[in-house]
Amino acid sequence: MANRDFELLFASTAVSRLGSEISYIAFPLAAIVVLDASPEQVGLLNAATTVAFLLIGLPAGVWVDRARRRPVLLSADLARFLLLAWVPLAWWWEALTMTQLFVVAFLVGVGRVFSDVAAQSYLPTVVGRERLVAGNARLAGTEAVSRIIGRGAGGALVQALTAPVAIAATAVTYLWSFLCLCLIRRPEPAPALPDGPRHLWREIGEGLRYVVGQPALRAVAASGALVNLASTIIVVIVPLLIVRELRLPEGLVGVFFAVGGVGAVLGTMAARRLSLRFGYGRTLAVAATAVAPTYLLLPFADRGVLLWAAAVAYLLMMAKASIDNVLLVSFRQTITPDRMLGRMNATMRFVLSGALPIGSVLAGFVGEYVSLRAALWCGTVGMAVAWVPIFFSPLRTMVALPAGPAEPAPVAAAPR
Repeated sequence: MANRDFELLFASTAVSRLGSEISYIAFPLAAIVVLDASPEQVGLLNAATTVAFLLIGLPAGVWVDRARRRPVLLSADLARFLLLAWVPLAWWWEALTMTQLFVVAFLVGVGRVFSDVAAQSYLPTVVGRERLVAGNARLAGTEAVSRIIGRGAGGALVQALTAPVAIAATAVTYLWSFLCLCLIRRPEPAPALPDGPRHLWREIGEGLRYVVGQPALRAVAASGALVNLASTIIVVIVPLLIVRELRLPEGLVGVFFAVGGVGAVLGTMAARRLSLRFGYGRTLAVAATAVAPTYLLLPFADRGVLLWAAAVAYLLMMAKASIDNVLLVSFRQTITPDRMLGRMNATMRFVLSGALPIGSVLAGFVGEYVSLRAALWCGTVGMAVAWVPIFFSPLRTMVALPAGPAEPAPVAAAPR
């Protein structure tokens, strides 16, 4: 993977992921500690960061397919830097409110939509399709390491310097990511635009039909949506459980999630080796059935040993999620033609990330009106059964990645 442009993309991804993981801890704690938010408000705030995937996720894929991907990434990084820089300034001026946090969270989420879709569509240009698994494994490993460092640092920064200062650190990472992307030299080919007039909804429909028309992609979408919905419930509830119910220091929130980051590192390191030894499908199925029962330790989290038992369960959960991420993203990129990459990724993001705000609202509602433990049970049971769509799909018997893209089937002409 000796590729200068990939190294710059890697550096950009690494530093922006680090910032994202810091804000992952800092944003809810800013609401909980600085603004005394309720569980329902924390859930809605988390939903605000991801609801953009439901609102503009599908059109974003069309727009990304119509443009070069690097300028999209640059614009998203610069916008997020400016938005996040506002939060510590407003706090310094004693003007920070929940409304402002909601607005910033939503607009940063819009930037994330375009960045995520463009980044997954840009990687084949930088490394080539033959190196996708290696490239995705390294990027996923970076994300996993960032979870350890970023979430641990996020909790420490919040405890030592307050949540708004931690959010300021996140803003700086997006500026650094922007500068790294500016240095990439590899020319990006102009997008292949269709002849004649372009129709937004027709092109969105092509992306939807491409995903829905392939059983393996349908299973990836269904499983991923359930994982994201369930894991978001856990993410919303754990800070409230540790700070409010167990009355432990805020820094332990970062430590807990950093333990999950260790699992993510182990998963990304193991994904390629396991798939080469046992086959893609068997790796996906066996890993799930082996670790899923341990997830049920999470709702029993309490002071002392039970908290760390729950953290180990979360470690295994993140390890399995990382194995899936490396293998399934590589599968999606391999079988999709270049001209469809943006729309395929946007369709998948619409389904997968569209589950995030639903999980956030559900977590806030159950946590507020039933109990935090009940919400945690919802999340852990969802994670424990999320592997079922993959098990009953063609992916279960897949030994290696397909040789190349699968062109969408032609649409039959209407009878005259």
